[in-house]
Amino acid sequence: MNSSSARWRTDGERIIRPGEFDSNIAQTPGLQRLAAVTTEKTGATKLWAGTFTVNAKAKTGPHHHGDLETVIYVLNGVARLRWGERLEFEAEAAAGDFIYVPPYVPHQEINASAQEALECVLVRSDQEAVVVNLDIAAVEKPEAVHWVDPIHAHPHKHE
Repeated sequence: MNSSSARWRTDGERIIRPGEFDSNIAQTPGLQRLAAVTTEKTGATKLWAGTFTVNAKAKTGPHHHGDLETVIYVLNGVARLRWGERLEFEAEAAAGDFIYVPPYVPHQEINASAQEALECVLVRSDQEAVVVNLDIAAVEKPEAVHWVDPIHAHPHKHE
């Protein structure tokens, strides 16, 4: 085996199996985060990835992730998302949907199901474990925000 092949054996792709996920990371009340792609496990320096689960009928506490960008992919269930200074905006994302959370946005994930867990994949733009839990007095009825684009019509507009 030449030296180039030997390097790829140790510096190539990594597989992190569920039994190797790490729960000893920053948490938010109402959900369980597990880390998979970390510097310690993979050598990653620009990305962090893991999973989170919100039990049926449960919701997270309000929080933000500092200057990190976050991408969430919904594996199972329906995520009711609230965001804003008083969590005054609301939208839902279902299995197969991606969610983008910009830096410093106060937000909360709510499991919209009374029966099944909400399971998501989570990716952040840095290895820094920033979770700032917030004490926010949420508005009673958030404003619904509909994702409207060329293939998703506004649900209240009739053709």
